[in-house]
Amino acid sequence: MADPAPLRVLIVDDSRDDAELTELALRDAGLAVECRHAYDEAGMTALLRGFAPQLVLSDVNLPGFSGAEARNLSRTILPGVPVVFLTGSLIAAPGEEAPEGDGLVFKDELDRLPGLVRRLLGA
Repeated sequence: MADPAPLRVLIVDDSRDDAELTELALRDAGLAVECRHAYDEAGMTALLRGFAPQLVLSDVNLPGFSGAEARNLSRTILPGVPVVFLTGSLIAAPGEEAPEGDGLVFKDELDRLPGLVRRLLGA
């Protein structure tokens, strides 16, 4: 019997190191994933259309492009695909609201990410 196709995961993060650590957290937990990384809005748009991810993992704070904008873009192009936010700092400044997604994981707690992915996708 053939192995199931890997989960297609789009990681949106301006830090290449953080994107790689996120991918490693999924692989180290035994998840079969095929990841693509986007570092800005243009890259994300191209990958949403060409790669058609089953899951989007997005940093909350992106230079010139917010996590909320990433979520909205994802839901416009691929409705129904879960969007999980990753953050290494405060979620929102005082007086601001954190963007709503299908989950939130702090970057120093990436060990929580695989369980959340399994719950969201039944993986």
